[in-house]
Amino acid sequence: MADKPGLRVHERWARLRFSVIGQLLAAPPENGALRAALEDLAAREWRHPTTGEPVRFGVSTLERWYYRSRNERQDPVAVLRRKRRVDAGEQASMTTQLRQALLAQYDAHKSWSAKLHHDNLVALAQTRSELRPVPSYTTVRRFLRTHGLSKRRPLTTRQTVGALAAAARLDAREVRSYEAEYSNGLWHWDCHFGSRKVLTSRGVWETPVLFGVLDDYSRLACHLQWYLSEAAENIAHGLSQAMQKRGLPRAAMSDNGAAMTATEISEGLARLGVLHQTTLPYSPYVNGKQETFWGQIEGRLMAMLEGVDDLTLAKLNEATQAWAEYDYNRQRHSEIDDTPLARFLAGPNVTRPCPDAATLRLAFTRTERRTLRKSDCTVTIEGRRFEVPSQYRHLSMLDVRYAAWDLTEVHLADLHTGKVLCRLFPQDKTGNANGRRRTLQPIAAGSVAAQPASAPPTRGMAPLLQRLIDRQAATGLPPAYLPKDEGEDT
Repeated sequence: MADKPGLRVHERWARLRFSVIGQLLAAPPENGALRAALEDLAAREWRHPTTGEPVRFGVSTLERWYYRSRNERQDPVAVLRRKRRVDAGEQASMTTQLRQALLAQYDAHKSWSAKLHHDNLVALAQTRSELRPVPSYTTVRRFLRTHGLSKRRPLTTRQTVGALAAAARLDAREVRSYEAEYSNGLWHWDCHFGSRKVLTSRGVWETPVLFGVLDDYSRLACHLQWYLSEAAENIAHGLSQAMQKRGLPRAAMSDNGAAMTATEISEGLARLGVLHQTTLPYSPYVNGKQETFWGQIEGRLMAMLEGVDDLTLAKLNEATQAWAEYDYNRQRHSEIDDTPLARFLAGPNVTRPCPDAATLRLAFTRTERRTLRKSDCTVTIEGRRFEVPSQYRHLSMLDVRYAAWDLTEVHLADLHTGKVLCRLFPQDKTGNANGRRRTLQPIAAGSVAAQPASAPPTRGMAPLLQRLIDRQAATGLPPAYLPKDEGEDT
């Protein structure tokens, strides 16, 4: 009998036993002839299922196999398997005290290997007699594996409240892979600190930061670019280029870094109709596709730059663009069984057209409320004063839109609709010293001061006071004061 590779030992024994007595089941012997048939089988040699050596079986053994298989109607092969031990998987040598000590040790050190757990358990037993004797390393490893206590890499070395909460959540909830249904349905974006330093124009070696955007459905590298820092300005710059290349996505996922969740980024994505989702704190596995992609950056791209001694940021970006477009995006991806570029183009997709560069630049700004300085019609932004056109001089509060890294473009927005009204420019005190002043413009339409002037009010007593006097007279009571003629002496 030729055993198929990969079969477990119990399965091999079951098939051997069935092949031995199977002929008796196919052609049952006549009454009184079973003993002779079993003796004939016992006289033959069979091949051992694991060693391959010749082996024989006794008549009583064959008889037991025969009746067990004959009485089973559903699966006559399965009943011939070796019986599993009653205490299998229980590690009887692990006493209650040992189990409690090992579980407590694992809770405190989930990153330890099974060998390290066993060695520390042995050391602990030297000071605690109730833990003796300590079972073998194999038993401890089997106990850990049976209870799902595998070695776990720590999410972070920081023992903060958030990190501990993330670890507890990972222990309590399952982790599942996911994938968007459409191209541009979900983008992943993150930053990666490179393994090589670049030489700047100042003659300084600095560690570059790679900003990358991946499409979840197709794994397409929408845009890759190296910068010298992880800042909100660079995030907005990289996202704008990705959108201009691939169109607007429906949703985007990033971590909770300060640059990723900056006000300019959050408000910009909202204005462009992109749902911004963040990963769980201290849980990089949520953005696993992006984290896996960094492995290819280091394993392929950076490996091919090992021979470049004077690596600059410009040269690194040039090589990265070429590698992304002509290697990664055109290489077959094992999980999607296609190239990222082909799958992205084949769709289905939920792509929206991308606006022009000026609109994108205006989108990635923050909106803040400022008090108008009535004396010279200015507002203060980031410690600098900006002049407000005179047609808005009647407003007390203003909404201004700007990016903290670029004050060359500051805009005034409508308080209610958020629509951009005009651009604000920094105050030029030196220029204002020439004494020339512009004529005041009419109040902006829509304000109370801009409404047509009504007819002048009639002179006389106020309506409320006249009503109170009439009410007093209607009571019929005398005045609540002593009248005195003006001509009387005081």
